[in-house]
Amino acid sequence: MELKFSDRLKELRHEKGLNQIELAKQLGVSNGIISLWENNLREPGMYSLVQIAVFFDVSVDYLVGLRDTP
Repeated sequence: MELKFSDRLKELRHEKGLNQIELAKQLGVSNGIISLWENNLREPGMYSLVQIAVFFDVSVDYLVGLRDTP
C-alpha cells in the first residue's frame, strides 16, 4: 500500500512524539489545519510542504509518497 501525505505526516509526527497542537506551533499553523491534513481533507501548499520537509528533515518527494526513503 502506498502512503499518502496524510499518512506520512501522522507517522512523522508520532515518531517525534508530538501531538497536533505541538506540531502546529512548530510550523506556525493552526492545529485545525494539521487535523485537516492528517485526515486527508486538505493538502498543504508548496510553502507548507517545504516547511514540513525541513522540520522533519525529509524530502518533499518522501512526504508526498514519490519516494519510500526520507
